[in-house]
Amino acid sequence: MSGDSGSKSYKVVTYGCQMNVHDSERLSGLLEDAGYVKAGQEGDPDLVVFNTCAVRENADNKLYGNLGQLAPVKTRHKGMQIAVGGCLAQKDRDTIVAKAPWVDVVFGTHNIGHLPALLERAAVERKAQVEILESLETFPSTLPTRRESAYAAWVAISVGCNNTCTFCIVPALRGKEEDRRPGDVLAEIEALVGEGVIEVTLLGQNVNAYGSDLGDREAFSKLLRAAGQIEGLERIRFTSPHPRDFTDDVIAAMAETPNVMHQLHMPLQSGSDRVLKAMRRSYRQDRFLGIIRKVREAMPDAAISTDIIVGFPGETEEDFEETMKVVREARFTNAFTFQYSKRPGTPAAEMDEQVPKAVVQARYDRLIALQEEISWDENKKQVGRILEILVAEGEGKKDDRTDRLSGRAPDNRLVHFTRPAEPVRPGDTVTVEITYAAPHHLLAEGPTLAVRRTAAGDAWEKRKGVAAAKPAGVMLGLPSIGAPKALPLAAPAGGACCGD
Repeated sequence: MSGDSGSKSYKVVTYGCQMNVHDSERLSGLLEDAGYVKAGQEGDPDLVVFNTCAVRENADNKLYGNLGQLAPVKTRHKGMQIAVGGCLAQKDRDTIVAKAPWVDVVFGTHNIGHLPALLERAAVERKAQVEILESLETFPSTLPTRRESAYAAWVAISVGCNNTCTFCIVPALRGKEEDRRPGDVLAEIEALVGEGVIEVTLLGQNVNAYGSDLGDREAFSKLLRAAGQIEGLERIRFTSPHPRDFTDDVIAAMAETPNVMHQLHMPLQSGSDRVLKAMRRSYRQDRFLGIIRKVREAMPDAAISTDIIVGFPGETEEDFEETMKVVREARFTNAFTFQYSKRPGTPAAEMDEQVPKAVVQARYDRLIALQEEISWDENKKQVGRILEILVAEGEGKKDDRTDRLSGRAPDNRLVHFTRPAEPVRPGDTVTVEITYAAPHHLLAEGPTLAVRRTAAGDAWEKRKGVAAAKPAGVMLGLPSIGAPKALPLAAPAGGACCGD
């Protein structure tokens, strides 16, 4: 379905982690620079791009199923093109075209900037173009972008990973870690703030290893402090760190930089030292719990989440109980829990002692029940608190029916609040009192205490083409509470790809 001006329409379908979301925003920007327009809800787009993930055992089945559904669509839609990129494309290369010969372009994680040229070449030569580079050619953040949010943005500070976790294929597909220069990162953040962004999430496969490629072990904490000095930037978040590289200087930077949020995603994966060793995770239970204690000593209000894999090959009941022990002691705000599934191409996929599915399911259910109880207890501690909420778009699925709006607290908890009488836009902030807690969200059922219109709200309004509403002459109740704090990633994925 071409646009009104005759431009070709496109749709990008994203699977997987935050890094893929970041890459998809660049792909959209590249396509729009090349004259494409984003497809609407009706009709078939002229171009479909799949940005794939390879960390699940059934990732290829999902892709080929979707490609199969598109085959008849392409037959009736003359000129339609299909492109496949991302981690699965990097891994499978020519296999994709062999199984789905109607695909026009296959490109890898290191050459997303080539997509428009590859599409043009495929149309001219009338045959599939497969281009997979083995090393990064252009850092994705230097490419044009079409951000999905007007008020929050991803900023990649590194790509690749130097770890060798036995369950993860990401290093093989994304390569060794490469860091951006601090000045380039800060310049991008300043430009984003100039466009109205007030929340930034720093992104890396192993974000706090930043500096290993620069020869500075404290580069990440220095970057946090430097970003904290950018005027107009209200909330800074980062994902995903690794316990091995989580040093005291990073904790100090978080605690001492007002606009770095007291929210931390710290992947555990397992509480068993024996399983951690088999995973090639370079820390043990004591080290992990020591980090949690230090974070809470420096920031008592910190909300800490994690990733946990249940049923890793060889996991015994005793190993699983060690994981449960850590969960009880760490008291995570929430946990992204996964039943182990084979990642083709990883050492763990070839290990003996694969745990029976029924055993994995039973352990998973017990872990979920424990974490739900803890999440609810931790959320109940928020009742009665007055918080400044960054109003979000699309976070509350029931907002229209309940006459509420939704947003994120400084610690990234999801808050649903009563719709104020005065206009409020995504990107604005509201001050509310928390009145009820559920395991996965908070409610503020009373009147809004204050509304603060922001440059981010202005940017959202400009993007939507909405006539600017006049700000209310009088705000109710309390003033806003200091500088707001950052929103996390839109997708609640547990880490920048495989949850390193």
